[in-house]
Amino acid sequence: MPETQTPNATEKSEKKTRRKTSHLKLVPETPQLREQMRDKCREVAARMNKEMPPTKDELEKIARRTLEEMGMAEGYVGWIMVMLSTEFFRDAVAATPPSRRLFLLPHCLKHAEGCPADYDEFGMDCKKCGACSIADFRTKAEEMGYKVLVAEGSPVVLKIIVSGYVDSIVGVACLNVLEKAIDKILLAGIPCMAVPLLSSDCRNTSVDEAWVRDMIMVQQPVAEQKTRSYVHLMRGASDLFSQPQLDSIVGRQRSQTQINIESMEPLASVDPIAATEALACNFLARGGKYSRPFITLAAYDAMNGGKATGQGGEKEVASYSRGVQSAALSIECFHKASLVHDDIEDGDAFRYGVPAMHQQFGLSTAINVGDYMIGMGYRLIGREIESIGAAAAAEILNCLSSAHMRLAEGQGAELLWRDGPNKRLTPLDALKIYALKTSPAFEAALFTGVRLAGDAKAYAEPIKLFARNIGVAFQIINDLQDWHGDDHNKLSAAGDVLGGRPTVLLALALQSLSPEDSEKLLAVMGSDSGLSDAARIATTKELFTKARVFEQAEKLIDRHRERAVEVAMAIEPEPLKRLFHYLIDTVLSEADIKGATAPEPVVVTHSISMKPPAALLGTAEAARS
Repeated sequence: MPETQTPNATEKSEKKTRRKTSHLKLVPETPQLREQMRDKCREVAARMNKEMPPTKDELEKIARRTLEEMGMAEGYVGWIMVMLSTEFFRDAVAATPPSRRLFLLPHCLKHAEGCPADYDEFGMDCKKCGACSIADFRTKAEEMGYKVLVAEGSPVVLKIIVSGYVDSIVGVACLNVLEKAIDKILLAGIPCMAVPLLSSDCRNTSVDEAWVRDMIMVQQPVAEQKTRSYVHLMRGASDLFSQPQLDSIVGRQRSQTQINIESMEPLASVDPIAATEALACNFLARGGKYSRPFITLAAYDAMNGGKATGQGGEKEVASYSRGVQSAALSIECFHKASLVHDDIEDGDAFRYGVPAMHQQFGLSTAINVGDYMIGMGYRLIGREIESIGAAAAAEILNCLSSAHMRLAEGQGAELLWRDGPNKRLTPLDALKIYALKTSPAFEAALFTGVRLAGDAKAYAEPIKLFARNIGVAFQIINDLQDWHGDDHNKLSAAGDVLGGRPTVLLALALQSLSPEDSEKLLAVMGSDSGLSDAARIATTKELFTKARVFEQAEKLIDRHRERAVEVAMAIEPEPLKRLFHYLIDTVLSEADIKGATAPEPVVVTHSISMKPPAALLGTAEAARS
């Protein structure tokens, strides 16, 4: 009997409570025990349904059953999950040519004393001195044609996959890093194999070297794709923003002028009439995850049978009409316009690792570029009426305009609160703002994809309910993440506190604290408190902890997650249901908020120069050139 990976509705809608997982990350003590457990995982994986990648919850259930059969302790759950996923994808990785594989190595395997390697934003520049096993593994992998990256939990891995240069991943990492990878890589259906480190001690660890060599060498004849994957849709969304495809879809009207956003190039050297269009197109292509265009394409695909997630998915995505491409691109136009305006309204200095638009080109120019991108978004739909269909175009434009207005209402409510004299806020007030600011983008992306495929009347309300709950939960996760800062955008931790923004964390604290403590919190939230930023953050954290707002926020996330799951369970067809569950598991990933309870905020003061994903491809030497 094949291992089942499809839970029933009751199981899927069970409350998903976050809990500590450190006790579930034991590594089997002896090579013999590890071999025995790996062989069992290989046996179990052979019975699993290879059509769909298991979710993290499904994988954990199978891991627990496997341990029960072996009479082993619960603490090995994490290790068994890695082995199961590795064996699940073994054939797919083996069928991938080595030149299309990415090999990831952790820098903690290096020899601790006297290592001559330098570090930069790409990880470790290994000198191949022979003092540790990194050079041996890397040399063999590069001889076979692998792309190799030596870095710990690098955020560029998914971007490298999406960029289309590699099709599978093999890697070495500790169980902590692999747990986060399961959320992002496994759920997307990206073939991956891993060998866990024998310790999570970053200064004194080792690995089963024979296992790593076997993993590098694994090869077999190319087989048909069995496991469904969202990779082709991710690549399709990303490709919309590559030159010259972006220019072709947008239909550049003025010129092909390119503005170098990184170099502070003076606009005086650019044709003034063409400058606004050039700035907008360059900002569209500049960065981001392009998750909204992906959602639109994936929803469209789901309503057409999910063909792009199966065999021949790349050709399916390439066949999408200009109308479908334009609609997906329009969603990003509205999103990027809101980012330009938000950066101005919130006083943020950086975006995508470089100074924000208004910091480089001035306040007035930035406002104008944002306005231009809004017009561009509507134009992308309006000029494709023949391709999309008049009725579909009208409904999509109505949805987009409604989303645009609600976003402005939510942002307006936030600004009026921030700049007004009354700083009192209830949790319901904060959640209403979140529902207006964050949810419309998810709703517009999903509705547009469904409507492009056909009549969407029956889906309008379920999509709105799903988007509201996933959007609110996503924003609460952002609130928790704010206490950790953001290296990519050079943002300080606790920026919401320093910026005086209305958050659900603040609202929960005001609801729970005594009148005296509430007044104290409101006082330190004000920019005229007379306290240093560090003192304001410390006092706010102390009061937030006292009010247990971090725990309360996580319960709110659970509540909205449950509601989103209920909608997903009732939606049809099956590919759309699968997409909804995928969005829940990735957008609301546990790894994104791990450690959020009573965090220790660290102010980001260093500078990070992020290059486009293509610069990271090939060997580390090529990446640095």
